[in-house]
Amino acid sequence: MLGTTLTFEANLAAAGACGRLVAGRDWSGTALGPLAGWPQSLRTATLLLLRSPVPMVMLWGEDGIMLYNDAYSVFAGGRHPALLGSRVREGWPEVADFNDRVMRVGLSGGTLSYRDQELTLYRYGRPEQVWMNLDYSPVLDESGRPAGVLCVLAETTGRVAAERELRGGEARLSAIFAGATVGLSEVGLDGRFLRVNEELCRILGRTADDLLSFTIADVTHPADVRPSRDALVRSIRTGGTASLDKRYRRPDGSIVWANSRVTRLNLASGEPGNLLVATVDLTERLAVEERLRASEARFRLMADAVPQIVWITDAEGRVAFFNRQWTAYTGAPHEPATAAGIADAHVHPDDVAPTMAAFEAARRSGGTFLVEHRIRSAGGDYRWFLVRAEPYRDPAGGAVLHWFGASVDIHDRKLAETALRALNADLEREVGERTRERGMIWRHSLDLLSVIDLATATFDAVNPAWSAALGWATGEIEGRSYAGFVHPDDAGASDAAFAQVRRGDPVLRFENRYRARDGAWHWLSWVAVPEGGKLYAVTRDVTEEKAARAALEAAQEALRQSQKMEAMGQLTGGVAHDFNNLLTPIVGSLDLLQRRGVGGEREQRLIAGAVQSADRAKTLVQRLLAFARRQPLQARAVDVARLVTGMGDLVASTTGPQIRVVVEVPEGLPPAMGDLNQLEMALLNLSVNARDAMPEGGTLRISAGVEAVEAGHRATLRPGPYIRLSVADTGTGMDEATLARAVEPFFSTKGIGKGTGLGLSMVHGLASQLGGALTMRSRPGLGTHVELWLPLSDAAPDQPETGVEAPDAPPARRTALLVDDEDLVRMSTADMLEDLGYTVIEAGSGEEAMRLVARGEPFDLLVTDHLMPGITGTDLARALRTARPGVPVLLVSGYAESEGVAADLPRLVKPFRKADLAASLAQLAAG
Repeated sequence: MLGTTLTFEANLAAAGACGRLVAGRDWSGTALGPLAGWPQSLRTATLLLLRSPVPMVMLWGEDGIMLYNDAYSVFAGGRHPALLGSRVREGWPEVADFNDRVMRVGLSGGTLSYRDQELTLYRYGRPEQVWMNLDYSPVLDESGRPAGVLCVLAETTGRVAAERELRGGEARLSAIFAGATVGLSEVGLDGRFLRVNEELCRILGRTADDLLSFTIADVTHPADVRPSRDALVRSIRTGGTASLDKRYRRPDGSIVWANSRVTRLNLASGEPGNLLVATVDLTERLAVEERLRASEARFRLMADAVPQIVWITDAEGRVAFFNRQWTAYTGAPHEPATAAGIADAHVHPDDVAPTMAAFEAARRSGGTFLVEHRIRSAGGDYRWFLVRAEPYRDPAGGAVLHWFGASVDIHDRKLAETALRALNADLEREVGERTRERGMIWRHSLDLLSVIDLATATFDAVNPAWSAALGWATGEIEGRSYAGFVHPDDAGASDAAFAQVRRGDPVLRFENRYRARDGAWHWLSWVAVPEGGKLYAVTRDVTEEKAARAALEAAQEALRQSQKMEAMGQLTGGVAHDFNNLLTPIVGSLDLLQRRGVGGEREQRLIAGAVQSADRAKTLVQRLLAFARRQPLQARAVDVARLVTGMGDLVASTTGPQIRVVVEVPEGLPPAMGDLNQLEMALLNLSVNARDAMPEGGTLRISAGVEAVEAGHRATLRPGPYIRLSVADTGTGMDEATLARAVEPFFSTKGIGKGTGLGLSMVHGLASQLGGALTMRSRPGLGTHVELWLPLSDAAPDQPETGVEAPDAPPARRTALLVDDEDLVRMSTADMLEDLGYTVIEAGSGEEAMRLVARGEPFDLLVTDHLMPGITGTDLARALRTARPGVPVLLVSGYAESEGVAADLPRLVKPFRKADLAASLAQLAAG
């Protein structure tokens, strides 16, 4: 009503919910007293805060009695309305110290102001972090003294939390940027790097400081600069993402492939900002793609090598792959097609529907696709195929992704099944006649015919061929289970085959071993079909067939091994020949220096050491030539008994006292064809090997004997009598894998520096070169037995020679024509000849020597290398015999070649010393 003044209580009731609470409360029990007694300053301040839309609270008096408005009640949460009229220390005990300070400052007339003040409050019975803007000022009473404190409050928790989240997000973004597994960079609109992470530095091989001084174009391969710039421009213009595979240049000049995705970062205003470039190193991906291509190529090669038709489709049946057998059989090239399309085009019309029904059933169930149908060949005829495919599933979700299948030609099996079914039908229709015919077949068939009960697995009947093959009477077989005759190792496979027949599927060409009455095991090949609860089988004894096949495979393997060894022999023989050409001037020159006493005592020691090393190299070359079967052999009758007994003491001294050496040679042992020196070396090599196999001691047994070799002997020799020279030890022995490689050149089980790996290879080559063989038997822990087989000799063995040293020079000075295409060899040989008293005429080729002969150059001796370009030494010798029949010829060679060399030409083998040359010339002069 106009002019009407409301009472204090009425004004409180009109000041919101909190005003009504103040008006309705009995304040007489508080320090404020009844409403009617409130001083005007309190009333005015109370109405002021109650009407304010801003959260406000007044703390009155020394106790800080709390009066607040509706906005503050929202802030107070679950503590409202209990806070109204309570002491501030009791109302907010968790911040009592804070409010005590507020009261002290305010009641003393001071003000306080806080921004984003963090406090922990229990507004809803649990602690929570709260941020507020707080402004405190004193409220004066009628006397002008502070009687209370007024607080204006604004909660900033949401803003503070948002700012903190923003800062945390930026920190996380920086951490993600720095630790990303892809290269990340922030690039300006001009293409310059502004920020890069470690992964990008790794990819580009540069430091962050380096990159921040470059643009993208600076580190891009020149050929990719323009596409890269286009991608940046496209992203800036459209605001979208541009992606390209490109090459980057590293500081060392290497190139790295990477995928870069460019994205424009917009400013808050929406204007284009910088660019974010994500770079992924494609090195591994490209390597994986290359491995995938190689794997696919290997798969295709493997699939094309399979004799069956191999194919792959996707989950829906769209053909992705056919091997070449498909085109070879159907004549149709592989083109994209569906399973239905393939069936319509190539499968027999009667089989199309069953085939597609089976495929759809497999697709629904996710199981094996299995069907038999006829496929038309390129010639137009149809053949039966067994088609089987298995699903390939997604490793993650399990969904079928592909079908991998094969189509196997079973036409012959189907014909056999048809024939057997037709035979059974004919038997049922014509019982009488067919029974007689069957009886004839049953009694006289060479195949093993049988009937087995599928329920009991016992023989119901067998034909007489069983008795002929295995020796059992038919009554001893009938009524017994087939399992009682099967070899233990074949039991599982036989049971599986029998179970297959029980399921109604025929078994074709199944093989297992049956025990004969005499205990021997025979291989049987079965064709079995089920009918009326019985198994009807046609069986053949294939024991001899398998043995013949095994023998053929063994012969083929032996042939392959022989070809391998021959190839390696040609290689090592050629190397040894060249090495002999190198050794000849070395050995000759050292020999001349040693004989002439060049230098003092120290120089002579050095020359002697060099001579010793050259001799060792010469021995190594002889071993290589022995392995290559090209060593110069003086094959003649050898008294093996005298050889073995004569070397007993040498072997004993070589092996040491821990090894007992036993020599066993029968009386009257005939001579063998061989080279005495090489056989001595072979025997010594075998003995040293035996010694090394017995580090703790043992027995070394050397024996010899005569043995007649028959066809099929383990030594694979021609039938006839042979001398068997045997070396056996009780050492560590060898397993099958080591034994198989024992005679390979350079293969050794000894430590590094303890063997050349040529010893057994040399013995093997020697035996082969002499027309014999080397056989070995060994078992781990039981020792090794090595046998050297030598052909017999019809001639009597030579008696031991006392050895007369050849004279250094002929009685009178003579002239020698020396021919060799190797300058160093020719020079060394010329020095030796001159030391032996010859005047030497040198020629560097056969053609040059022929010109000297044609010119009438006088000489008394021809010394010529054999292998030379153009005219060989042998050709030169033949021409000289025609032109000058009386001139002697000495042929020099790196190894004893037999092709194109006359048997009556004297030969000297490289490398040689002056004494060797003198001895050969002396023999030549002796005629």
